[in-house]
Amino acid sequence: MAKKKPSGPKTIQNRRARHDYELGDSLVVGLELSGAETKSLRMGHGHLRGAYVTVKQNELFLINATIAGTSGIPINETDQSRARKVLAKRREIEALIEAKQQGRTIVPLEILTRGRFIKLRIALGKGRKLYDKRQTLKARDDARRTAAEIKSAR
Repeated sequence: MAKKKPSGPKTIQNRRARHDYELGDSLVVGLELSGAETKSLRMGHGHLRGAYVTVKQNELFLINATIAGTSGIPINETDQSRARKVLAKRREIEALIEAKQQGRTIVPLEILTRGRFIKLRIALGKGRKLYDKRQTLKARDDARRTAAEIKSAR
């Protein structure tokens, strides 16, 4: 009998990030987690809705990221959205702190669960205004409409 293949790695994405921010280059960093949080993330029980990265005493912390437990993995209500330390190299941290002082935001994009360690992809972003969001949506709709017209003309 053939073995069942485990389902692919679950990535937890922050879908609003690309809509709300103009993003620059991304960076993959580590996260300091407990065992229950790691197991829960590998099962896909977490979200980055409303999460952000902040600086406290020259260290980076992920704030507002929720990791929910299941019946087999109990996580306290207070620990589900606690501040989690972000692990990066010192020069990367200093570059991010400098960009944050210039008014940019450190936005978490996704949690990567593939491989041995749980990683976090972050990027520097600048908040978009409402009219910028509308222009982006309009350009996307125009591109979609022209692609449909080209396809129907064939």
